[in-house]
Amino acid sequence: MSRRKLLGYLLGTGLGATFGAGLYTWRVEPHWVEIVHRVLAVRDLPPSLEGALLVQLSDLHVGPEVSDSYLRACFDRVRELEPQFVAITGDWVTYRGPWQLDQLRHVLSRIPLGEIATVGILGNHDYGANWSQPEVAGEIADIVTSSGVTLLRNERFEDRGLVFVGLDDLWGPGFDVEKALSAHRPTTPAIALCHNPDAVDRPGWENFSGWILAGHTHGGQCKPPFLAPPLLPVVNKRYTRGEFSLNDGRSLYINRGLGHLLQVRFNVRPEITAFTLTSREPRPVA
Repeated sequence: MSRRKLLGYLLGTGLGATFGAGLYTWRVEPHWVEIVHRVLAVRDLPPSLEGALLVQLSDLHVGPEVSDSYLRACFDRVRELEPQFVAITGDWVTYRGPWQLDQLRHVLSRIPLGEIATVGILGNHDYGANWSQPEVAGEIADIVTSSGVTLLRNERFEDRGLVFVGLDDLWGPGFDVEKALSAHRPTTPAIALCHNPDAVDRPGWENFSGWILAGHTHGGQCKPPFLAPPLLPVVNKRYTRGEFSLNDGRSLYINRGLGHLLQVRFNVRPEITAFTLTSREPRPVA
């Protein structure tokens, strides 16, 4: 092969690979949902809930960038799992205007509900422009509640002996850990929900131990192999995705989310998390 032909071949291969990677990042991975199965150990979990399934969804971002049909297809996959509990950890919308409220009603008409309970919280985007429109959050809260979800805004909810503690969003005007945990006893089997994982570093968690489920980061959406995501909307850049031990009796799990602000993902597939609840602590790996 001549040098000219070799250079042409390499150039064509490089352009083709670049085009293919761009197409994959735009058209394939943003909708290639992964169902992540995990065991979630909850101290003193009631025996009747041993083996129960808790599905976490996060960051739906109903709006101009995320297909309604895609979200409804994700809901169908959750429904097939037949969960006892469903938890949605905020950012129901990417708010651009009041017309999106009808869009949210349409999408949530197919939301999968847990056999026992469905709980949720708000995220920063649910507070409208610059997270400064509590009236928007109020309307979204009404729609979410009317769809069958128990929405927790610095509140607790108990069913079958398991408590869910839900925090309002860290960037919103109502965030209050102490209020959310004011009636909580450390020995109570509980799972906390907070949208932004930075909330776990704020004071007020002293009487809580156990799991905290979060979202917000989208896992960074694009992650180079072997490197950290270059863009993360958190102060603590450790909080990317997956499980983190907080070394004080608390553990954090960050769901990668279903939606997006821009339709691009690379090496960070959207996620549905299916937790099997147990009272037994996992054995350490030898």
